[in-house]
Amino acid sequence: MPDPQPASLYDHAPQGEAENQATFAVLVENEPGVLHRLVGLFAARGYNIESLTVAETDRRSNTSRVTIVTRGTAQVLAQIEAQLEKMVATRHVQDVTRDPNGLERELALVKVRGSGADRVEALRVAEIFRARVLDTTSESFVFEVSGASSKIDGFIELMRPLGLTEVSRTGVLSIQRGVDTL
Repeated sequence: MPDPQPASLYDHAPQGEAENQATFAVLVENEPGVLHRLVGLFAARGYNIESLTVAETDRRSNTSRVTIVTRGTAQVLAQIEAQLEKMVATRHVQDVTRDPNGLERELALVKVRGSGADRVEALRVAEIFRARVLDTTSESFVFEVSGASSKIDGFIELMRPLGLTEVSRTGVLSIQRGVDTL
């Protein structure tokens, strides 16, 4: 019997080696082309970016924070971290996943269309997940929910049978607990 096909063309995991998800926070110079080089680093090596957020964090020091969620074996993740550190515009790299002080959160806007009992149930589920109603019409709601990605995944799955029509997610954001900074 032939071996099953890999899940992705970019499957780098040797047979039997487990892949893990990792979140890297990268402090970079805020200049043209940095994001292109960063994404190019992943593309050139066939690594997938599952989530990417970037924003200027300090105008005076001309820095931006990039948060990247990716997946790979321990060896691949170590290689990704090393490659990120080698980039000229990189000031600092932190593997948030391995840092006991690392926090990760995501924000999603979720549109649900429904009436009657489904509408009441959508409000009940939203209350349990501490989702805020941002917009309401007689036929729909737009909810704002934030937290761990798994919480948002759970909220979306419960809203699906209640009339989920659209989802917009920010991607993962990260920060370190305590007084230390990136």
